[in-house]
Amino acid sequence: MSVGDEDGEPLSPLARVFQSPGSDCCIITMIGCKTKIHADAIKNGLKKNVSRHPRFSSKLSHDGSSWINTQVNVEDHVYVVDIDQNKIGDDGESFLEDYVSRLTMLPLNKAKPLWDIHILNVKTSDAEAVCVVRSHHSLGDGTSLMSLLVACTQKTSHLSAISTTSVMKRRSKTVHKDKAPWFS
Repeated sequence: MSVGDEDGEPLSPLARVFQSPGSDCCIITMIGCKTKIHADAIKNGLKKNVSRHPRFSSKLSHDGSSWINTQVNVEDHVYVVDIDQNKIGDDGESFLEDYVSRLTMLPLNKAKPLWDIHILNVKTSDAEAVCVVRSHHSLGDGTSLMSLLVACTQKTSHLSAISTTSVMKRRSKTVHKDKAPWFS
């Protein structure tokens, strides 16, 4: 699919359901960070990665039946929220909840790819800053979007290494003395 190709990839049946009138369903992902977020670092990372992921570099056709590959201007998708920490004081959680609540009421602009990122350098009890990622559900489910998010990040300890998520250790199988091994 080339940029601007009007005969783009058709929407899946589930994506069509999410595009039906009155069904503006978005996935909101909040990511807490240990340090303040530098918007330029986020934008530069997106510029390198977004074109490699068709859903994030495609918009809907005029009739809403297919994805059209488009040139993405990352600046149009990343919002840095101006926050006066003195006005909100120690109530970062309430500010964040109110912001996300208002964000859920706003539809995404269908003239561009259906995602955006909001950077809030607001201190909460769990984080120094929060990044809110909003993506339309027609782009994918929560699991696929989280996998994509991890794929777009890098380890700060080893910048060229591929990011991974932590995995719980598998429990060892135990055989109870009064049960056969196939019941363990």
